[in-house]
Amino acid sequence: RYFPTRRLYRRDSDEQAMIATDTSLSQLFLALADPSRRGMVDQLARGPASVKDLAGSQGIALPSAVKHLKILESVGLVSSNKAGRVRTFAARPQALDMMEDWLTNHRRAIEHGFDRLEQLMADYPETGDGR
Repeated sequence: RYFPTRRLYRRDSDEQAMIATDTSLSQLFLALADPSRRGMVDQLARGPASVKDLAGSQGIALPSAVKHLKILESVGLVSSNKAGRVRTFAARPQALDMMEDWLTNHRRAIEHGFDRLEQLMADYPETGDGR
């Protein structure tokens, strides 16, 4: 018999928001893990471009470019606009804010750890005799 599993507790809104943020952050990093997609984001940071232009600059086929752009658009890194038969993409720099916040927080934690290590080394200097 199949018994559906039940959650033993309810997640509060803070926990749900944290899970959503972790998922979104992971998706952003995953989207930027591909060199072609990073190249597209770099190019779009200089200004909007068509799919054809992006594919050409990355040296990839149009279907591959479309696939990569769909991924970038799904995580909010780019937006698109279609005028006639031409779809133009533009960067959305605000999408990087979440990554920047995460990196800043982790940099602070690492720097704090080094500051503590430096203080410990100052508090307990080497005696020079191997002890």
